[in-house]
Amino acid sequence: MKINGNEIRPGYVIEHKGGLWSAVKIQAVKPGKGGAFAQVELKNLVDGTKLNERFRASETVERVRLEQKDHQFLYDTGDMLAFMNLESYDQIELQREFVGDRAAFLQEGMTVVVEFYEEKPIGISLPEQVTLEVSETEPVVKGQTAAASYKPATLENGLRTMVPPFVEVGEKIVVDTGECAYVRRAD
Repeated sequence: MKINGNEIRPGYVIEHKGGLWSAVKIQAVKPGKGGAFAQVELKNLVDGTKLNERFRASETVERVRLEQKDHQFLYDTGDMLAFMNLESYDQIELQREFVGDRAAFLQEGMTVVVEFYEEKPIGISLPEQVTLEVSETEPVVKGQTAAASYKPATLENGLRTMVPPFVEVGEKIVVDTGECAYVRRAD
């Protein structure tokens, strides 16, 4: 689907310079001289490189629609991660680097969204929050103020985060997968 350069919005995926790019930031610029343009920060969906590009309203770009399919995480074989399509029950294996650091948040049975372009997986979305158990943290120090004081903790998946002083070993907490940050105690 062709769109004008000034119609690009954050999150749009476009075909540009022979690759697939996701629009990250857009700024509309109206200089004193010349025509207006959109300054767009693009991120390559394959290798993660970034690019700043100017698009005038008269230019057209190809907007790509990605196919999104729900998959269930099955197991981890070290460098490969296995997922099952929840509609067709087909299994796919993705390299650990494809998922990146967020692979530590994957739990058996977790539902994720895998994005495909021409039947090739190019992206994965994890749930925004997961519940994890605190496996190691420092004991509470008497007289420590509760205002803005956090202590380091190690979670069951090996990741480290900062938690409030009242959180103890064995407690389950909700963690933001985007920033690996404490959200709240689990119910």
